[in-house]
Amino acid sequence: MDEAELRARLETATEEHRDLDAAIEALRSMPGHDQIQIARLKKRKLRLRDEIAQLHDLLVPDIIA
Repeated sequence: MDEAELRARLETATEEHRDLDAAIEALRSMPGHDQIQIARLKKRKLRLRDEIAQLHDLLVPDIIA
């Protein structure tokens, strides 16, 4: 992937991560919320966080000074 593709994927993943936050909070506010569904969303959110970190590392070189 080139830099533009990496930045686009990073933006998409970051937006999806924020959307999952909102979805989790919406589910929690509902009476009798589904714990299994919330757990699945949290797991997906963690995978996205890892992907975001990996994309960020690819875009920002690790410079040892």
